[in-house]
Amino acid sequence: MCKGPEVEGELGQRGTSQLLINFKLHTQPFSLFWQQPCCYWPINIMYVSSRPSHEHCGRPCCVPREDVLTGGAVVWEDVSEVGSSLSGIINAEKSEFNEDQAACGQLCIRRCEFGAEEDQEWLTLCAEEFLTGHYWALFDGHGGPAAAILAANTLHSCLRRQLEAVVEGMVALQPPMHLSGRCVCPSDPQFVEEKGIRAEDLVIGALENAFQECDEVIGRELEASGQVGGCTALVAVFLQGKLYVANAGDSRAILVRKDEVRPLSSEFTPETERQRIQQLAFVYPELLAGEFTRLEFPRRLKGDDLGQKVLFRDHHMRGWSYKCVEKSDLKYPLIHGQGRQARLLGTLAVSRGLGDHQLRVLDTNIQLKPFLLSVPQVTVLDVDQLELQEEDVVVMATDGLWDVLSNEQVARLVRSFLPGNQEDPHRFSELAKMLIHSTQGKDDGPTGEGQVSYDDISVFVIPLHSQGQRSSGH
Repeated sequence: MCKGPEVEGELGQRGTSQLLINFKLHTQPFSLFWQQPCCYWPINIMYVSSRPSHEHCGRPCCVPREDVLTGGAVVWEDVSEVGSSLSGIINAEKSEFNEDQAACGQLCIRRCEFGAEEDQEWLTLCAEEFLTGHYWALFDGHGGPAAAILAANTLHSCLRRQLEAVVEGMVALQPPMHLSGRCVCPSDPQFVEEKGIRAEDLVIGALENAFQECDEVIGRELEASGQVGGCTALVAVFLQGKLYVANAGDSRAILVRKDEVRPLSSEFTPETERQRIQQLAFVYPELLAGEFTRLEFPRRLKGDDLGQKVLFRDHHMRGWSYKCVEKSDLKYPLIHGQGRQARLLGTLAVSRGLGDHQLRVLDTNIQLKPFLLSVPQVTVLDVDQLELQEEDVVVMATDGLWDVLSNEQVARLVRSFLPGNQEDPHRFSELAKMLIHSTQGKDDGPTGEGQVSYDDISVFVIPLHSQGQRSSGH
């Protein structure tokens, strides 16, 4: 019988100023269970104990390291088998709570089927079809921490359900047309092959569906509790020898090797998704309520521009052209500003994420949610095909790190730090701490450039070498 402790998140409160996540352990039968969950809430580290207790059944202790609790930075050691290290710092003070949240854990997936009796139980069909994987996630909240906390406590459960629904196709040599194994058309395998559908496509679909499901859960929960807010989401899943990186927002993940820096995600901002957003406004102009213009101009137009021919571009254009300015063009632009200052409807700096169902433009009834996507972009890294070295790592971080450090700068810091600290069992924790230290404007920092980030920052450092060693092909 396949039984295990299901982890279910519950939002609790301690006093009036502490938001806590309490895990309840249930012995419910299911086919995919979440092992060793490890969620991080830096603002509440005073409640994290290194001493085992009944509450730690089914999850590891998160040990705050006193030697690095200086300068506002908080670093945790993950004592589970996930092997990654998380560092975080609270800079922004945008709310009473930390708006960055994180979670990691081990995923175990079993292929199961229902029994014949009414009281059905999960049955393991074959030990070889037992899949294990690992999960890391960063959530950068805005408008408060509620959405990020819910996402950190919910998304892994959504992913569990979605993977459970496709696991039989994942373990097959080729995903079957019908999960039941029934062959309605003799050419079904040929059609699947012509479409190029592989097991990894099922994992990608599971991630996409999990983000969508989690977004719906957050919407319901925030509405029921009268809270607001949203968050970006960056997730990495190591499964069957491949690393899947799913991103919805402006956090970033990169692969750092001795001679390579490879982006594993793309940021989604109003600028990078300009054409999609403009096209939506073109198809549904009522979304702008007559208050905004969907056209993009190099700057916001003034009355003196009326009748003049100025540069512009619309949803169907990558290039630019000229148009004669009309009165309707003087409205506030759908996307305004450049770079990090770009805003959607003058409000939001990201174009994908979770939550924000109740977000409206200031002093209007115009909703932003129709323009926001919860669907992530998923990148697949075939770890089994890499000749891994011990210094090969994936760095995942919220946008506060990337505001001041480029991919190349982070890679240089990684390459300069790891080779000289091979004997340090906490070197990945120290690396995560050092990356954050590099954003605090210290002249003696590793970059020596005195760069400052004023945003909350969370960083995962994931050693790929240990993940590759665990890969078994199942």
